[in-house]
Amino acid sequence: MEVKIGVQYAPRELVVETDVSPDEFEAQLREAVSSDGLLAFTDTRGRRVAVPGSKIAYVEIGSGASGTVGFR
Repeated sequence: MEVKIGVQYAPRELVVETDVSPDEFEAQLREAVSSDGLLAFTDTRGRRVAVPGSKIAYVEIGSGASGTVGFR
């Protein structure tokens, strides 16, 4: 699934593909924001992504665009 994370004071959003289920990701997000902790997860390429919960402006959880080629 595709996740877009807006970070305060950052000019661009983070766009990440992950295999985590939407419900599991939302639970991790709630925990990170409520405790001012760290939202950390692994993307589909095996890279580790971490964002401070206190700096998250918005999150968009979607299904992603699989199989697209060229301009959208």
